[in-house]
Amino acid sequence: MRVSLPFLRLFATITVVLLATMQLGYAADFSRVRPERAGMSSERLDRLDTVLKSYVENEQLAGQVAMVLRKGRVVFSAANGWQDKAAGVPMSEDSIFRIASQTKALVSTGIMILHERGQLDISHPLSRYIPEWENMKVAVSETDGSYRLEDARRPITIRHLLTHTGGVSYGSGPARDQWQQAGFQGWYFADRTEPVLESIRRMAALPLDQHPGEEYIYGYNTDILGAVIEVASGKNLSTFLTEELFKPLAMTDTHFFLPQDKAARLSVVYEPAPEGGIRAIDSSDGMQSQGLYVQGSGPNTSFSGGAGLLSTANDYARFLQMTLNGGELDGQRILSRKTIELMTTDHLGGIPFRDGQGFGLGFFVVTDLGERGILGSEREYGWGGAYHTTYWVDPAEELVVVYLTQLIPAQGIDDYSKLRSGIYQAIID
Repeated sequence: MRVSLPFLRLFATITVVLLATMQLGYAADFSRVRPERAGMSSERLDRLDTVLKSYVENEQLAGQVAMVLRKGRVVFSAANGWQDKAAGVPMSEDSIFRIASQTKALVSTGIMILHERGQLDISHPLSRYIPEWENMKVAVSETDGSYRLEDARRPITIRHLLTHTGGVSYGSGPARDQWQQAGFQGWYFADRTEPVLESIRRMAALPLDQHPGEEYIYGYNTDILGAVIEVASGKNLSTFLTEELFKPLAMTDTHFFLPQDKAARLSVVYEPAPEGGIRAIDSSDGMQSQGLYVQGSGPNTSFSGGAGLLSTANDYARFLQMTLNGGELDGQRILSRKTIELMTTDHLGGIPFRDGQGFGLGFFVVTDLGERGILGSEREYGWGGAYHTTYWVDPAEELVVVYLTQLIPAQGIDDYSKLRSGIYQAIID
């Protein structure tokens, strides 16, 4: 059988496109598609929408934005309730949220970008980049409530910080008195007038809570990594992340401090009210506050790598889809597939964490689905933020989930579990 030349050219073109798709993963189609095209049920996702709206109707949340991608396409996107309830501003899909500890995954990715380029190595000691962190002391509790200091058994490495095994809390350890006196307790940095690198250099004079590499302790680890990025790259953290992540991934609404022309899109933070329901937090300065996150509202000087960023569901989903694709999105290669694999592998090596979960380089990682006991998949990874935001990526199901709201503290609310069950019950392929 004779085959025409135009047919051969068409066949070759299709083959090249298919091979490119296989190599690069899914391009992100952030226009919403019919869920059935991606193996999910429209009818069953409607159930999820009804459940999410109930938290607004019952005054447990002012509002929320949820976004679900399957196979690189948006199958569910909902904005419910109020961005600002008192002012009557409805929540929208481009509302901006304080994402707090969801900043950590972005900064951890920044560290791995520099690792790939040879500008740092995650096995290196922290003191190679910030010399003040050499020869650290550890505070060890005594039975009478006091503590003694002893030499750290080993140096803190960059990998320790990525896995929260650096021995650093949020200033709540045995030497909390020293940490409090130095002004380091809690994750809020937006009111600081000194650059973050200077803060981290001062922090090095304080005792650790544990010997590096021996215990998972959640704390300033990623803020320290933000300072390492500044040293290794020669740029401030905001500039580095903007150039290396936000611009390539078209994350146009992700900032440490919002430009004034975006301030009206920033969601209000709420807290549970004593009489029931919720109320807006009446404060601008501190962890449980509206925060100084708009340009001109505060010093706008300190870039917190652990909890400082603001973003949208769409922006954060673009970042997560890049990781699911093995480091690439829409032709922009951020990391290699092998680096993503390393980041989403458990590194704790038996150090206690959560049932059925370990911790990688910036994310929790599901290691045993049955032990964890909730819907999902092994090798799923994710995290969340202090203002009651959460996200996860499920590679086995080609799934990306972003859920944003602004509630602190989040008490007596089960929306996370209902979100998860509502998504997985809608999978039909």
